[in-house]
Parts: sequence; C-alpha cells; structure tokens
Amino acid sequence: MKSSPIPRRAVCSTCLRPQRSCICAAVRCVAHQAQVLILQHPLEEHHAKGTGRLLHLCLARSRLLVGEAFAPDALAHALHGPWDAGSHEKPRHTLLLYPPTPPGGALSVRAPPPLPANWLAAPERLRLVLLDATWRKSRRMLWANPQLQQLPRLALEEAALPASRYAVRRAHAPHQRSTLEATAQALAQLEPDNAQLPAALHAAMDAFVAQLQAQQRSGSAMLTAPPPAS
Repeated sequence: MKSSPIPRRAVCSTCLRPQRSCICAAVRCVAHQAQVLILQHPLEEHHAKGTGRLLHLCLARSRLLVGEAFAPDALAHALHGPWDAGSHEKPRHTLLLYPPTPPGGALSVRAPPPLPANWLAAPERLRLVLLDATWRKSRRMLWANPQLQQLPRLALEEAALPASRYAVRRAHAPHQRSTLEATAQALAQLEPDNAQLPAALHAAMDAFVAQLQAQQRSGSAMLTAPPPAS
C-alpha cells in the first residue's frame, strides 16, 4: 500500500514564506534614491528571523540574489551593469556596506580602495551592496567573491546608531545590527534629507518583530496548555 504524499505548505508568492508566517503585513514601501543590492547567504533565505527579504520588499530600487560564491559574470553585472533592460542611465558608483576587516587569518581579504568623497554628494548615482548573512558567513562571502573586495566600503557611524530593535535574534557584539537595521542606518547616512526612509524601515522592523513575538507566544501557549480531558 502506497503512503499518501505529505501535503506541501502553502507559500506566499510575494515574501516566499509559508502562509502562516507571511511577512507582507510588515512591509513599509518607501521612496529612495540609491539602489540596493542584497546578496543573501543561502542559510538566510528561509530563516524565520531573517530580514533580507523584508528589506527587499520595502525598497523598490533593490535586487536580491541568493548565493555564497557567485558566478563572476553574473556578479559583475549585478554590481556594475544596468538592472533594467534598455536602460541608458549613467553607470552607478558601487560601494559595499561592510566594516573594516583586520588583516590576516584564514579568510584574509585585500584592503578595499578608498571611498571617493564626491560619490556621497550624489546618492541617486549610488548602488549600495550588502551581505545578508551572519558575521562569519559574510566574511566567507567576502573572501569567496574577490569582486566584492575591490569595492570601496561604507561603514556605519556607530555614534549615530539607534538602539537595536532586533529583540528576537541574539547579536554577538553590541554594535551588530540586522540587515534591515544596518541598511536603514546606511541609507540615512547616504540620503540625510529623506527622513521618511529610516522611519519606514524602522516601522517595518517593529512590525516584523511584533509578529515574531506573537508567534512565539502562541507556540509557547500551545506547548503549556493542559491536555484535553479524556
């Protein structure tokens, strides 16, 4: 006798999560000038607490690619090529959101070139690249993709960092932030006149965390509920 196939869970076609944990209600779409390229590690793609997909849905001028070591031609186009077919826009200035990396170690990377100061005067010409991964995995992604090492870097201004809203996932250092929070701060630095931009992303983060906490409470309640009377 053949066993019946296990039914597949319904998945949201927009956020690509199971319907019961769909995050579309947390999306806060907001206008922005700089393009954002999200390189997502495969382990983050279906992580319930990951914020990369939510960030992508909030930012219309963003792209999301999943992988660890990308094909050089595909990565080169994502970093420097036009995203829209037939586009005649001027080439973008591409920079990587990543903190300084100490030299040496098993995953040693080359020193990045300096960030030209005049780039920051034109956020509409920028393409911001970020690595959606844990700190250890992001370092491996940087090491595995030499093209990323060739990009000028943008570092977050730690003195201006607001308190983290990421109450559902533990950080290994006080300055570490989720992908969405780090991008909100980076775009605030690049587009200081667009106050709605970080506000909308923070609102999305708050809604996302509240949803996760509600799901955790619901799960805990089910585990602690007394068994039905026989």
